[in-house]
Amino acid sequence: MSELQTPQAGDAPDIDVVALLMRQHGDIRNLFDEVELSQGEERRDAFRRLVRLLAVHETAEEEVVHPFVRRAVEGGEQVVRDRLAEEKSAKETLAALDDMDTDDPKFMPRLMQLRTEVQEHARAEERYEFAHIRRSTDVTNLAAMAKAVKAAEAMAPTRPHPGVESATANVALGPVAALVDRTKDAVRKAMGKS
Repeated sequence: MSELQTPQAGDAPDIDVVALLMRQHGDIRNLFDEVELSQGEERRDAFRRLVRLLAVHETAEEEVVHPFVRRAVEGGEQVVRDRLAEEKSAKETLAALDDMDTDDPKFMPRLMQLRTEVQEHARAEERYEFAHIRRSTDVTNLAAMAKAVKAAEAMAPTRPHPGVESATANVALGPVAALVDRTKDAVRKAMGKS
């Protein structure tokens, strides 16, 4: 697959945010496998798709999942702080990888480090956020959040930005901040907020 394609949340009729995000976790695992098992141009293409999906997934969580968890889950503020710390670490590793050539001998060991970080983060999300989201809301809100995640996916950045886990940090990014603002606007519109 030489074209840079990323599995799109909009490609499936996901009407439950938890199911949508769990599917993305599976897509991320599959892309790690594809990067690991490929070489040359195929590896570069697979890595670009992985970077895009990770950026999309984390942006959607920062805009949709974390605010809900803060509001609706007991101890939600700490749960979100823990997830943001994990995301920051993974984004730093991903940013370092993004600056490397996929043929560099140091690339695969760093990729395996990233894979471990991402998998641990995904397990924590599933346990401390996703399970509580399902128990804390109804199908209508789960569907609204899924719609917002799909909107965020359409506008999300295509590269990792460590340290940009807050709106304030986005201001320093110039054009990227504008992209993040458009993402937030799309999410808010999809959720019926102004």
